[in-house]
Amino acid sequence: MTAMSNNSPFFRTLGLWSLVGLVALVSGCSRTDSPGFRSNMVAMAEKQIPADQQQQIATVLEAMFGTPDEPFVLADSGLDINKIRTAAGPVKSDEFGHETGLYRRHCGHCHGTTGDGQGPTALILNPYPRDYRQGRFKFKSTQLAAKPTDHDLEAILRNGVPGTAMPTFDLLPEAQIKALVEYVKYLSTRGETEIRLINAMSELGEGEKLALNRATLVDENLKPVAESWTGSKEAIVKIEKDPDHQLADADSIAKGRELFYSTKANCVKCHGVSALGDGQTNDYDYWNKAVVDLTKSLADDRASLSGELTKEERAATEKRIAEVSAVLHGDTLPVRTIAPRNLRQGIYRGGRRPIDIYRRIYTGIYGTPMPGGGPATPGAQGTLSNTEIWNLVDYVLALPYEPLSQPPRQQRAAMNQTANY
Repeated sequence: MTAMSNNSPFFRTLGLWSLVGLVALVSGCSRTDSPGFRSNMVAMAEKQIPADQQQQIATVLEAMFGTPDEPFVLADSGLDINKIRTAAGPVKSDEFGHETGLYRRHCGHCHGTTGDGQGPTALILNPYPRDYRQGRFKFKSTQLAAKPTDHDLEAILRNGVPGTAMPTFDLLPEAQIKALVEYVKYLSTRGETEIRLINAMSELGEGEKLALNRATLVDENLKPVAESWTGSKEAIVKIEKDPDHQLADADSIAKGRELFYSTKANCVKCHGVSALGDGQTNDYDYWNKAVVDLTKSLADDRASLSGELTKEERAATEKRIAEVSAVLHGDTLPVRTIAPRNLRQGIYRGGRRPIDIYRRIYTGIYGTPMPGGGPATPGAQGTLSNTEIWNLVDYVLALPYEPLSQPPRQQRAAMNQTANY
């Protein structure tokens, strides 16, 4: 079947139409001659979505977002299709030197065609590349659960992520940087919409079907994701600087050191008594936890086979075991624990400016065990005061220069008290 052009009147008026007709039209089409988006099989397996509903979700997503070679977006997504087309598709340039396929050239080998963090080189990288589909981003200027701003994503592209395989793309032209930012938002919006559709499918009762109309697909599932992106600027963490505070002031560093080893900030729990990142090292980030949980459910299903089950229950359990095993072996990377940052190296993945460290301490790092010390919402009460956050900033930035072999008295006491961490 010949693929429809995104410039056709059909697609241009899609925003005013019900998606029912489009879903029916696209269903059954095959495009094996170009790369396609992979389904989120971990989420599918977790919610026990049957094969026919998996196909329905894939069909709906193609109707709403197109394919890697022929992307499409509804006006309700808030995305710029022209920028997305520049980043999408195979690597090429026209007779005027205008390049397209930027994502596949620069990003796909690590982050994958779908943005699932499972590109061809992902397995050999530590940490794994970011999975955009969850809508969770670690290094940004906004509140913990809020989306990053475009400027935040641009900063990651321009600066890279120190201490990881994410390089700088600062030499790319401005227009290409912005196109890649938009494509990351496109992959993330598509991925979150998929998760919402999976959840909606899982909540259906026996015999019920998901309504394939605009109210369900767009208003209930796409729009909330799109609005989370458009509202990111309102969620920027405002930096409150104490007027009398001087960075690297010896008194502030000493107060920060005391907080680091105190039960109030409790930084020592994860970063360790020597701040080498050797504290609690057996935890997982959000992305690995999903695979850990699925692995545990598989173990529970296998254990249940030794109990008393009816013939139907045993058959259903064995089927689920086979399906989950296939997902774990074919759709996931090996699970890794998350290592707390070694603060004595002076390498900070979210940036080494004082305001960057401030934001990490204030909000925490989304998707990781790193908690925030500031208020969870504007006007709320945080664990740490603004002054205390700045004290910790000063101490963190001073840690690479503190003699490890001669810790101060209070640090030696903390070592004795936290030996079991």
